[in-house]
Amino acid sequence: MQTNTNDSLEHSVVTAMDGTDVELFPFLPYILQDIWEIGSCPQTIIDLVRRNTTHHDTLSMLDLGCGKGAVSIQLAKELGLSCVGIDAVPEFIDGANRQAREWKVHHLCRFEVGDIREEIQSIGEFDIVLLGSIGPVLGDLSSTLQLVSSCLPPQGIVVLDEGYIEDKSSFSHPLIQKESVVREQIENCNMEIVAEVVGSVDDIKESDEQIFENLKQRCEELMEKHPEKRSLFERYIEKQVEENDVLETKVISSTMVLRIKP
Repeated sequence: MQTNTNDSLEHSVVTAMDGTDVELFPFLPYILQDIWEIGSCPQTIIDLVRRNTTHHDTLSMLDLGCGKGAVSIQLAKELGLSCVGIDAVPEFIDGANRQAREWKVHHLCRFEVGDIREEIQSIGEFDIVLLGSIGPVLGDLSSTLQLVSSCLPPQGIVVLDEGYIEDKSSFSHPLIQKESVVREQIENCNMEIVAEVVGSVDDIKESDEQIFENLKQRCEELMEKHPEKRSLFERYIEKQVEENDVLETKVISSTMVLRIKP
């Protein structure tokens, strides 16, 4: 898979949200206004961080493509670690900062608007880097891990939310790789998988249904407000149906903890 580092920022964001039309970018905040947890399961990540790190209240985490901050905020609340979240959508960052105040963890969480492809070059060092269902914004998995490894101390970890296709499957997808390829790329980046949780299909279906109903309703409202763009929103709804089917029937949803090999 080729990297997306030369794509426009808007195209990268839309792709990460399972869209294809860059024209959709300014409408994403409206479409996703009812959804806080976009992508990754916070509780799964909290459990993995708790089990694979110590002295939690001394740790720092970088949340790349943080969305509305759901994972960072809940990690900060439960474990007391500090978080920096970066996302390209200003409305998402506004929402993340509001939620941080409501959860009373604003002193632990800092959310900023930015292009993670640029910010990663000089962001500094963090004990944990979270890659929560951001897609190939930083390139393929090898490119992404090479970039984030520069942000990690020797004992730091990457929490990677990644779907992969079973090797024996005949299914293919332009943005999702076979399991053996994913594991080989991790190995080639001098990293090892120290923990992994595979998502429950029932849980994934339940989450997808809740998200889809809200998303579909908002798209239908936009069709009324912008009838000239009706096909844009219809295509996005259709794309969500397709991607939900992929997630629920053709892909293994995995959350991994990676560490640089000693």
